[in-house]
Amino acid sequence: MDIFQIISIGLISTVLSLLVKKRMPEISMLIGLMASVLILGYLLPSILYLGDLYGELTKYLGDEKIFFSIIFKIIGIAYITEFASVICSDAGENGIANKIELGGKVLILVIASPIILRLVDLILTVL
Repeated sequence: MDIFQIISIGLISTVLSLLVKKRMPEISMLIGLMASVLILGYLLPSILYLGDLYGELTKYLGDEKIFFSIIFKIIGIAYITEFASVICSDAGENGIANKIELGGKVLILVIASPIILRLVDLILTVL
């Protein structure tokens, strides 16, 4: 997987989308959606590799692997939220994009709560 392939798909899709946008806006949106699917398809092996890497790393962490798991979930939520939000913004639905971003932020805070509680506990034991 090469970053230049991803960039090429993005740039070609952008040019095609701009060319057809005035005459057929629905086709323009479909071009953007198809580009997103293609890029995700190219990224799938890398995403699967990260999953395998996560499995290997958690073998060495013992009891603290729950925090590593939480961090991976937070990163995943951030990427997925941004991806969905950008697709909605590209389609002209900025209100929905903002709600998706808010939802992602709330979920990140909820998922991060065990780390926050652990930090507070550590601070209180030091004091």
